[in-house]
Amino acid sequence: MSPVIKKKKKNIQISPKTLLIILSLVCALMMGFTFQTSWFDGPLKQIVGAVVVPFQNGLSSVGIWMNEKAQELSDLREVLDENQQLKEQIDNLTIENSNLQQERYELNALRELYQLDETYKDYDKIGARVISSDSNNWFYTFVIDKGSKDGILVDANVMAGSGLVGRVIETGPDYAVVQSIISDNFNTSCTVLSTGDNLIVNGDLEMVMQNGSIRFEQLADDAEVAPGDKVVTSNISDKYLPGILVGYIGSINASSNNLTKTGTIVPAVDFEHLSEVLVITELKQQIPETVQESEEE
Repeated sequence: MSPVIKKKKKNIQISPKTLLIILSLVCALMMGFTFQTSWFDGPLKQIVGAVVVPFQNGLSSVGIWMNEKAQELSDLREVLDENQQLKEQIDNLTIENSNLQQERYELNALRELYQLDETYKDYDKIGARVISSDSNNWFYTFVIDKGSKDGILVDANVMAGSGLVGRVIETGPDYAVVQSIISDNFNTSCTVLSTGDNLIVNGDLEMVMQNGSIRFEQLADDAEVAPGDKVVTSNISDKYLPGILVGYIGSINASSNNLTKTGTIVPAVDFEHLSEVLVITELKQQIPETVQESEEE
C-alpha cells in the first residue's frame, strides 16, 4: 500500500484592516437592502432590527477600538523612532565630548610646553610625544617618537610640565628611551635656588608611588632651607644642564652624623601623566679628561 500523504492545511490569515473593510461592506449592503425593500416591515423588521442594530453597534465599537489600537501602534512606532534618534544623538554627543576633553587635555599640555619653552628659551629644544612606557602607571623609563635623525643624542635633557623629567639613555633613528629622575638609579647634584646650597637628589620609585616625592641628602647642616624652596640642577651636575627646576623641598631631617641634612623633594613634573615632552638638543659640556688630570696635579 502506498503511504497516505497528508496535506498540510494552510492557515489563512486576514489582517484586522481587511476584516474591518469586509464587515463594513456587509453592513452597508444590509443597510441598503433594508432601505430598498419592504421585507423588513412588521414583525420581521423588529426581529431584524433586534439582530442587525446590535451587530452594527458592535461593529462600530470594534471599528473604533481597532482604530484606537492602530493609532496607538502608530504612536508607539513614532516614539520608538524618536528614541532611536535620541540614542544616536547621545552617542554622537558622547563621542564629541570625549574628543573635546582629549583636545582640551592636549591643549593644556601644549600650553605647559610653550610656557616651559619660554622659561628655558636659552636652550634649543624639540618637542616629542611619549609612545610607550613601563608596565605600571609611573613613567620612570619611557620611549618618545623622536630619535637620532631628529638631532637627539644620548644624555640629552628632557623636560615637561614645569621642569626636569630626566635624560635620554638610548637612541634609534626615530625613537629615544628616556630615564626619569624618579628611577632608583638616578642621582645628581642640585642647588637650592633661594640659598645656593648644594645637595644630592636621588630617585626613589617606591617613595614616589607612596607619597609622590623623591629623596635628597648631603645638604649642609647650617643651610637655611625651608619646605617649598625650589631645587634646580646645579652647575656641577655631570649630565644635566644648570638651572632646570627639579622640584620643591618637601621635608627636612637631620642626618645621624649631625653634619648634613636629608629630606624629600616633590618633583615639578607629574610622573603619572606624561604625553608630550621637550628634549634639549644641546648636551651638558663635558670636561675633557686631560683638563681634569691637569687640575688634579
